[in-house]
Amino acid sequence: MTPTSEVHVDVEGRTLRITSLDKVLYPRTGTTKGEVLNYYASVAGVLLPQLRDRAVTRIRWPHGVQGSSFFEKNAPSGTPSWVRTATVPTTGTRSASDSDTIRFPICDDLATLTWLVNLSALELHVHQWRVTKAGRPRKPDRLVIDLDPGEPAGLHECCQVALRVRDALAERGLTCSPVTSGSKGLHLYAVLPASGRPRLDSDGTTALAKEIAEGLQKADPALVTATMTKAKRPGKVFLDWSQNSGSKTTISPYSLRGRERPTVATPVTWDEVERGAEDPLGLEQFRFEEVIDRVRDMGDLFLG
Repeated sequence: MTPTSEVHVDVEGRTLRITSLDKVLYPRTGTTKGEVLNYYASVAGVLLPQLRDRAVTRIRWPHGVQGSSFFEKNAPSGTPSWVRTATVPTTGTRSASDSDTIRFPICDDLATLTWLVNLSALELHVHQWRVTKAGRPRKPDRLVIDLDPGEPAGLHECCQVALRVRDALAERGLTCSPVTSGSKGLHLYAVLPASGRPRLDSDGTTALAKEIAEGLQKADPALVTATMTKAKRPGKVFLDWSQNSGSKTTISPYSLRGRERPTVATPVTWDEVERGAEDPLGLEQFRFEEVIDRVRDMGDLFLG
Protein backbone atom coordinates (compact mmCIF):
# COMPACT_ATOMS: atom_id res chain seq x y z
CA MET A 1 0.00 0.00 0.00
CA THR A 2 1.32 3.44 -0.90
CA PRO A 3 1.39 5.65 2.20
CA THR A 4 -1.19 8.44 2.14
CA SER A 5 0.75 11.52 1.02
CA GLU A 6 -0.67 14.13 3.36
CA VAL A 7 -3.75 15.59 5.00
CA HIS A 8 -4.37 18.90 6.70
CA VAL A 9 -6.10 18.78 10.07
CA ASP A 10 -7.27 21.37 12.56
CA VAL A 11 -5.93 20.74 16.06
CA GLU A 12 -7.11 23.24 18.65
CA GLY A 13 -7.16 26.02 16.08
CA ARG A 14 -3.82 25.11 14.49
CA THR A 15 -3.72 23.74 10.96
CA LEU A 16 -1.22 20.89 10.78
CA ARG A 17 0.09 19.09 7.72
CA ILE A 18 0.12 15.38 8.58
CA THR A 19 2.05 13.04 6.30
CA SER A 20 2.29 9.31 5.58
CA LEU A 21 -0.55 8.12 7.80
CA ASP A 22 -0.32 4.62 6.33
CA LYS A 23 3.44 4.27 6.87
CA VAL A 24 4.16 1.22 9.03
CA LEU A 25 6.31 2.27 11.98
CA TYR A 26 6.20 -1.08 13.83
CA PRO A 27 6.60 -3.82 11.19
CA ARG A 28 6.21 -6.69 13.68
CA THR A 29 2.65 -5.60 14.48
CA GLY A 30 1.86 -3.59 11.35
CA THR A 31 1.22 -0.49 13.47
CA THR A 32 0.99 2.61 11.30
CA LYS A 33 1.83 6.24 11.85
CA GLY A 34 -1.89 6.99 11.84
CA GLU A 35 -2.40 4.57 14.73
CA VAL A 36 0.49 6.16 16.62
CA LEU A 37 -1.04 9.61 16.14
CA ASN A 38 -4.40 8.26 17.30
CA TYR A 39 -2.79 6.76 20.41
CA TYR A 40 -1.18 10.03 21.41
CA ALA A 41 -4.41 11.95 20.79
CA SER A 42 -6.34 9.39 22.86
CA VAL A 43 -4.07 9.71 25.91
CA ALA A 44 -3.29 13.41 25.59
CA GLY A 45 -5.45 14.19 28.61
CA VAL A 46 -3.12 12.21 30.89
CA LEU A 47 0.13 12.64 28.94
CA LEU A 48 0.17 16.42 28.58
CA PRO A 49 0.27 17.04 32.37
CA GLN A 50 3.48 14.95 32.38
CA LEU A 51 5.02 17.05 29.60
CA ARG A 52 3.76 20.48 30.62
CA ASP A 53 6.58 22.95 31.36
CA ARG A 54 9.21 20.25 30.74
CA ALA A 55 11.88 20.39 28.05
CA VAL A 56 11.22 17.45 25.70
CA THR A 57 13.94 15.29 24.17
CA ARG A 58 12.63 13.17 21.32
CA ILE A 59 13.83 9.94 19.77
CA ARG A 60 12.73 9.83 16.15
CA TRP A 61 12.37 6.82 13.86
CA PRO A 62 11.71 8.33 10.40
CA HIS A 63 11.59 4.90 8.74
CA GLY A 64 10.04 2.91 11.57
CA VAL A 65 11.58 0.99 14.43
CA GLN A 66 13.37 -1.39 12.08
CA GLY A 67 15.41 1.56 10.79
CA SER A 68 17.84 3.96 12.37
CA SER A 69 16.81 6.45 15.04
CA PHE A 70 18.26 9.63 16.46
CA PHE A 71 17.97 11.75 19.59
CA GLU A 72 16.79 15.30 19.10
CA LYS A 73 16.98 17.91 21.83
CA ASN A 74 16.95 21.23 19.97
CA ALA A 75 13.77 22.43 18.32
CA PRO A 76 14.33 21.49 14.65
CA SER A 77 14.48 23.93 11.79
CA GLY A 78 10.99 24.71 10.59
CA THR A 79 9.52 24.64 14.09
CA PRO A 80 6.22 26.56 13.92
CA SER A 81 6.29 29.97 15.59
CA TRP A 82 3.43 28.93 17.89
CA VAL A 83 5.41 26.08 19.48
CA ARG A 84 6.64 27.11 22.90
CA THR A 85 10.40 26.71 23.41
CA ALA A 86 12.85 27.25 26.25
CA THR A 87 16.58 27.87 25.95
CA VAL A 88 18.30 26.28 28.93
CA PRO A 89 21.89 25.39 29.88
CA THR A 90 22.93 21.89 28.85
CA THR A 91 23.37 21.03 32.53
CA GLY A 92 19.73 21.80 33.25
CA THR A 93 20.66 24.27 36.00
CA ARG A 94 20.32 27.99 36.52
CA SER A 95 24.09 28.50 36.53
CA ALA A 96 24.98 31.65 34.62
CA SER A 97 28.42 30.22 33.91
CA ASP A 98 27.00 27.62 31.55
CA SER A 99 27.61 29.04 28.09
CA ASP A 100 26.27 26.03 26.17
CA THR A 101 22.51 26.05 25.81
CA ILE A 102 19.82 24.01 24.07
CA ARG A 103 16.56 25.38 22.67
CA PHE A 104 14.05 22.70 23.63
CA PRO A 105 10.41 22.51 22.58
CA ILE A 106 7.91 22.52 25.43
CA CYS A 107 4.86 20.34 24.78
CA ASP A 108 1.95 21.99 26.58
CA ASP A 109 -0.88 21.27 24.16
CA LEU A 110 -2.31 18.74 21.73
CA ALA A 111 -1.23 20.72 18.66
CA THR A 112 2.42 20.62 19.73
CA LEU A 113 2.14 16.94 20.64
CA THR A 114 0.64 16.13 17.24
CA TRP A 115 3.33 18.14 15.46
CA LEU A 116 6.09 16.25 17.31
CA VAL A 117 4.56 12.82 16.66
CA ASN A 118 4.09 13.65 12.98
CA LEU A 119 7.90 13.94 12.87
CA SER A 120 8.02 10.26 13.93
CA ALA A 121 9.02 11.17 17.48
CA LEU A 122 7.87 7.91 19.02
CA GLU A 123 9.62 8.42 22.36
CA LEU A 124 9.27 11.54 24.51
CA HIS A 125 11.85 11.95 27.28
CA VAL A 126 11.75 14.63 29.97
CA HIS A 127 13.81 15.94 32.87
CA GLN A 128 12.64 15.84 36.47
CA TRP A 129 12.43 19.65 36.53
CA ARG A 130 10.10 22.11 34.88
CA VAL A 131 10.70 25.58 33.50
CA THR A 132 9.18 28.90 34.52
CA LYS A 133 7.03 30.93 32.14
CA ALA A 134 10.24 32.75 31.23
CA GLY A 135 11.90 29.43 30.37
CA ARG A 136 14.24 29.21 33.37
CA PRO A 137 14.78 25.77 34.97
CA ARG A 138 13.12 25.31 38.34
CA LYS A 139 14.35 22.91 41.00
CA PRO A 140 13.12 19.34 40.38
CA ASP A 141 9.57 18.58 41.42
CA ARG A 142 10.09 14.82 41.55
CA LEU A 143 12.67 12.10 42.06
CA VAL A 144 12.95 9.02 39.85
CA ILE A 145 14.59 5.64 40.32
CA ASP A 146 14.88 3.41 37.25
CA LEU A 147 14.79 -0.32 37.99
CA ASP A 148 16.68 -2.03 35.17
CA PRO A 149 16.94 -5.84 35.28
CA GLY A 150 20.03 -7.68 34.12
CA GLU A 151 19.20 -11.02 32.51
CA PRO A 152 18.02 -13.51 33.61
CA ALA A 153 16.27 -11.12 36.01
CA GLY A 154 13.16 -9.45 34.60
CA LEU A 155 10.08 -7.50 35.52
CA HIS A 156 9.24 -10.02 38.25
CA GLU A 157 12.45 -9.20 40.13
CA CYS A 158 11.93 -5.49 39.47
CA CYS A 159 8.55 -5.70 41.20
CA GLN A 160 10.14 -7.36 44.22
CA VAL A 161 12.76 -4.65 44.50
CA ALA A 162 10.21 -1.90 43.81
CA LEU A 163 8.39 -2.76 47.03
CA ARG A 164 11.63 -2.20 48.94
CA VAL A 165 12.28 1.10 47.18
CA ARG A 166 8.72 2.18 48.04
CA ASP A 167 9.38 1.44 51.72
CA ALA A 168 12.73 3.25 51.66
CA LEU A 169 11.10 6.34 50.16
CA ALA A 170 8.22 6.15 52.65
CA GLU A 171 10.74 6.19 55.50
CA ARG A 172 11.85 9.55 54.12
CA GLY A 173 8.31 10.86 53.90
CA LEU A 174 7.95 10.37 50.15
CA THR A 175 5.16 8.59 48.27
CA CYS A 176 6.03 7.05 44.93
CA SER A 177 4.14 6.01 41.82
CA PRO A 178 5.14 2.93 39.75
CA VAL A 179 5.38 2.99 35.95
CA THR A 180 6.33 0.05 33.74
CA SER A 181 9.14 1.28 31.51
CA GLY A 182 7.74 -0.17 28.29
CA SER A 183 11.10 -1.88 27.90
CA LYS A 184 12.25 -4.34 30.58
CA GLY A 185 11.83 -2.73 33.96
CA LEU A 186 10.03 -0.22 36.16
CA HIS A 187 10.32 3.45 37.01
CA LEU A 188 9.38 4.79 40.43
CA TYR A 189 8.55 8.48 40.77
CA ALA A 190 8.33 10.31 44.08
CA VAL A 191 6.75 13.75 44.08
CA LEU A 192 8.81 16.26 46.06
CA PRO A 193 6.80 18.48 48.42
CA ALA A 194 6.37 22.05 47.21
CA SER A 195 6.31 23.36 50.77
CA GLY A 196 7.11 22.32 54.31
CA ARG A 197 10.78 21.57 53.65
CA PRO A 198 13.55 23.08 51.49
CA ARG A 199 13.25 21.94 47.87
CA LEU A 200 16.25 19.85 46.80
CA ASP A 201 18.17 20.75 43.67
CA SER A 202 19.16 18.11 41.09
CA ASP A 203 22.37 17.31 42.95
CA GLY A 204 20.33 16.77 46.11
CA THR A 205 17.78 14.45 44.49
CA THR A 206 20.59 12.51 42.82
CA ALA A 207 22.33 12.07 46.17
CA LEU A 208 19.09 10.94 47.83
CA ALA A 209 18.32 8.41 45.09
CA LYS A 210 21.90 7.11 45.26
CA GLU A 211 21.68 6.78 49.04
CA ILE A 212 18.53 4.66 48.72
CA ALA A 213 20.02 2.52 45.94
CA GLU A 214 23.24 1.86 47.82
CA GLY A 215 21.33 1.06 51.01
CA LEU A 216 19.22 -1.56 49.23
CA GLN A 217 22.31 -2.97 47.53
CA LYS A 218 23.96 -3.37 50.92
CA ALA A 219 20.86 -5.10 52.30
CA ASP A 220 20.58 -7.59 49.41
CA PRO A 221 23.67 -7.60 47.16
CA ALA A 222 22.55 -10.83 45.48
CA LEU A 223 19.51 -9.12 43.96
CA VAL A 224 20.19 -5.37 43.95
CA THR A 225 23.03 -3.31 42.53
CA ALA A 226 23.62 0.43 42.50
CA THR A 227 26.69 0.03 40.29
CA MET A 228 26.50 1.20 36.69
CA THR A 229 29.06 -1.32 35.42
CA LYS A 230 27.06 -3.67 33.19
CA ALA A 231 29.36 -6.60 33.95
CA LYS A 232 28.08 -6.54 37.54
CA ARG A 233 24.38 -6.54 36.64
CA PRO A 234 23.51 -10.10 35.42
CA GLY A 235 20.71 -11.56 37.53
CA LYS A 236 20.34 -8.33 39.50
CA VAL A 237 18.14 -5.26 39.41
CA PHE A 238 20.15 -2.11 38.80
CA LEU A 239 18.76 0.91 40.64
CA ASP A 240 19.70 3.75 38.34
CA TRP A 241 19.79 6.83 40.55
CA SER A 242 21.64 8.98 37.99
CA GLN A 243 18.56 10.01 35.99
CA ASN A 244 17.97 12.72 38.58
CA SER A 245 20.94 14.64 37.21
CA GLY A 246 19.86 18.00 35.84
CA SER A 247 21.07 17.10 32.35
CA LYS A 248 19.49 13.62 32.15
CA THR A 249 16.04 12.55 31.04
CA THR A 250 13.64 9.64 31.54
CA ILE A 251 10.97 8.33 29.20
CA SER A 252 7.74 10.15 30.05
CA PRO A 253 4.86 8.19 31.55
CA TYR A 254 2.42 7.34 28.72
CA SER A 255 5.10 7.65 26.01
CA LEU A 256 5.42 4.93 23.42
CA ARG A 257 8.71 3.06 23.15
CA GLY A 258 10.64 2.42 19.96
CA ARG A 259 10.78 -1.31 20.58
CA GLU A 260 9.86 -4.22 18.33
CA ARG A 261 6.28 -3.93 19.58
CA PRO A 262 4.46 -0.66 20.42
CA THR A 263 4.76 -0.84 24.18
CA VAL A 264 4.19 2.13 26.48
CA ALA A 265 5.66 3.46 29.73
CA THR A 266 2.51 2.70 31.71
CA PRO A 267 1.47 3.86 35.20
CA VAL A 268 0.27 0.90 37.26
CA THR A 269 -1.17 0.31 40.71
CA TRP A 270 0.76 -1.03 43.68
CA ASP A 271 -1.63 -4.00 43.69
CA GLU A 272 -0.37 -4.82 40.20
CA VAL A 273 3.24 -4.49 41.33
CA GLU A 274 2.57 -6.78 44.29
CA ARG A 275 1.07 -9.38 41.95
CA GLY A 276 4.13 -9.04 39.75
CA ALA A 277 6.36 -9.62 42.77
CA GLU A 278 4.50 -12.81 43.67
CA ASP A 279 3.99 -14.24 40.17
CA PRO A 280 6.60 -14.09 37.36
CA LEU A 281 3.69 -13.58 34.94
CA GLY A 282 1.72 -11.28 37.23
CA LEU A 283 2.72 -8.07 35.44
CA GLU A 284 3.89 -7.50 31.89
CA GLN A 285 4.69 -4.51 29.70
CA PHE A 286 1.60 -2.96 28.10
CA ARG A 287 0.90 -2.28 24.44
CA PHE A 288 -0.62 1.00 23.30
CA GLU A 289 -4.10 -0.46 22.69
CA GLU A 290 -4.18 -1.73 26.27
CA VAL A 291 -3.14 1.66 27.61
CA ILE A 292 -5.97 3.41 25.77
CA ASP A 293 -8.39 0.97 27.45
CA ARG A 294 -6.73 1.42 30.85
CA VAL A 295 -6.98 5.20 30.68
CA ARG A 296 -10.63 4.96 29.65
CA ASP A 297 -11.50 2.49 32.41
CA MET A 298 -9.13 3.48 35.22
CA GLY A 299 -8.24 7.10 34.56
CA ASP A 300 -4.79 8.50 35.32
CA LEU A 301 -2.96 6.20 37.75
CA PHE A 302 0.10 8.42 38.00
CA LEU A 303 0.17 10.16 41.38
CA GLY A 304 2.34 13.05 40.23
